[in-house]
Amino acid sequence: MAAIDCGTNSTRLLVVDSNGHPLERQMRITRLGEDVDATGMLAPDAIARTVGVLGEYRRIMDHLSVVRGRLVATSAARDATNGEDFLAGAGEATGLEPELLSGIEEGRLSLTGAASDLDARDGPFLVLDVGGGSTELISGAGPDDPGLAAVSMQLGCVRLTERCLPSDPPRAVELQAAEKLVGEALDQAIADHPKFLASHRMIGLAGTITTLAALHLGLASYDRDHIHHAVLSAGSVFDWYRTLAGEVRSARLDRAGMVSGREDVIVAGAMIVAAVMARFGFDECTVSEADILDGMVAGLLVRI
Repeated sequence: MAAIDCGTNSTRLLVVDSNGHPLERQMRITRLGEDVDATGMLAPDAIARTVGVLGEYRRIMDHLSVVRGRLVATSAARDATNGEDFLAGAGEATGLEPELLSGIEEGRLSLTGAASDLDARDGPFLVLDVGGGSTELISGAGPDDPGLAAVSMQLGCVRLTERCLPSDPPRAVELQAAEKLVGEALDQAIADHPKFLASHRMIGLAGTITTLAALHLGLASYDRDHIHHAVLSAGSVFDWYRTLAGEVRSARLDRAGMVSGREDVIVAGAMIVAAVMARFGFDECTVSEADILDGMVAGLLVRI
């Protein structure tokens, strides 16, 4: 079985066997949501890049004899007036019926994946999923928690960078404007869902979080086993935010642990993580490599 997630910044694939054991994981930075915040449309080049990668994923799926799959698109395709054009191309490239997830559906799947290998007694969890176009906050003991609370904020690392941080490195006034936007979004999220403040453990998902973990650990190359369930302190996240904000993009890319294609948006992503930890009072964030893809394959396995 296969799951494909077409996000604003990256396009990812997970293939598992009938027992749920991973056979293949792939991630490509395709920047599907490039300039979508400003134009309201997916750029033709961005669509072509992403559909090209989806064609590669189809060949991997065929090689591994995939018999069932699920393909979802999130923030960039949700927000674009021509999102249907991309979905049509994605379906043709993969042979799958593409789904356009709402932010709440995206959050629920993320919690399903993140909580899959955690002790429910440690909950309720606050799951932070920092995407390219949006950021999801989900609170609950698990995906079936009747009291689950979820919100999708229209601020992700790509959107916030394009909107507020054009300079390289960003100027102080730009950082202040971005911090103000993030703070206002978090205040609104808490006003809408006070339950967020009752969460016991914070879990961080997606590329910003895993990149911060790789930087913190000084990993010369990606190592899922070291990153999964690594713990980031609030002080470390804030220090990395300020350090990266003071560097030009090329210097960030030279750092051990930085993934090419994230160096220009990592400052905005780190800002969001630091703000969430400070606003919700978490001293630590557990990094999870189990996320929306794992939640998607869990659903496929149930249907066997």
